[in-house]
Amino acid sequence: MNEPRKRILLLIPHLGGGGAEKVVEQLARGLSSDHYEIHLGLVTRSGTITADFPCSVQIHALGATRVRWSTFRLLRLIRQLQPQLILSGMAHLNFLVLFLRPLFPRSTRILTRQNTTVSSVLNYGRVPFYTRLLYRHLLNRADRILCQSNAMAEDLQKTLHILPDKTRVLLNPIEIPVPVKGFSSQMDGDIQFLAVGRLAHEKGFDLLLHAFGSLLPKYPDLQLRIAGAGPEEANLRALCARFQLNQNVNFSGFHQQPFAGAHIFVLSSRFEGMPNALLEAAAHGLPIVSTPCSDGVVELLRNQPGAWLADSTTAADLAIAMEAALAEVKPGQRFEHKFLEPFRFARAIKAYERLIDEELSR
Repeated sequence: MNEPRKRILLLIPHLGGGGAEKVVEQLARGLSSDHYEIHLGLVTRSGTITADFPCSVQIHALGATRVRWSTFRLLRLIRQLQPQLILSGMAHLNFLVLFLRPLFPRSTRILTRQNTTVSSVLNYGRVPFYTRLLYRHLLNRADRILCQSNAMAEDLQKTLHILPDKTRVLLNPIEIPVPVKGFSSQMDGDIQFLAVGRLAHEKGFDLLLHAFGSLLPKYPDLQLRIAGAGPEEANLRALCARFQLNQNVNFSGFHQQPFAGAHIFVLSSRFEGMPNALLEAAAHGLPIVSTPCSDGVVELLRNQPGAWLADSTTAADLAIAMEAALAEVKPGQRFEHKFLEPFRFARAIKAYERLIDEELSR
């Protein structure tokens, strides 16, 4: 007789966000429907869901205007479903789930996914004063805290005195297309740098515009495409106008498939965890230029073919790395980034399933 499926609730604010939301979307699509009854809670989404999910995934759009105002809707959903395990995928949503945990069924296991390096967030200076208290007092309520690199886990343990056995390193599941061998036949036009991410200060797009602008006197035909949306868009457009970059910089908004037509991917972040955009760019074979935005990123890219790391997170050093890539990369050149092997979709999903089964057996 088959065992009944375990009921799992995956939580994110909404679909179509950044890398953290995308990872949880991938879990909803990839986790075994034979073993798990999968529910996906979208806290700030209402109305019809048009995204392509397996029919076995039950989607709950809670329709809150902000995560912080979803308390009663989230509690109602959890009491209705009685999930055996909840996995929450964003920091501010993690805080709410852990704050409410005493009101959940006692047997429910809670996994929270940490999507950036905690010490960098706390040292950044643009977060509310109470953020450290939330991290310190709420994260310990989780049964397991999921990190995307050993460096992230060690930073969490050191910064917040989290016990090592409470953390687990699980890599982002990435669907890797059939690699382009050598060069892409679809390349045309001028060399185009691509940056992808939420238009927020921590993503360093202002640094990128300074770096890109410094290259134009030598490379006047360069193009930069920035794919994303966010609160800094008006400031970044104003910066483009001030530096007279409007002819060379294109803000293309959010794209499901932003990598088409790009020559070189640039990650300009001030701090990160393990950014999904970088992994997806690598999966498409793009050459990569990056700031040393986290120990995990440095560990991944250092001395790798087709990857150029800036010496520091400054516009000047980012420009040096971009120019080094320009000097070596031929138009349309593609790289087989071997560091992606552990991130392969099936392999990474299996690692999540092993951890889920381990937690449900407790």
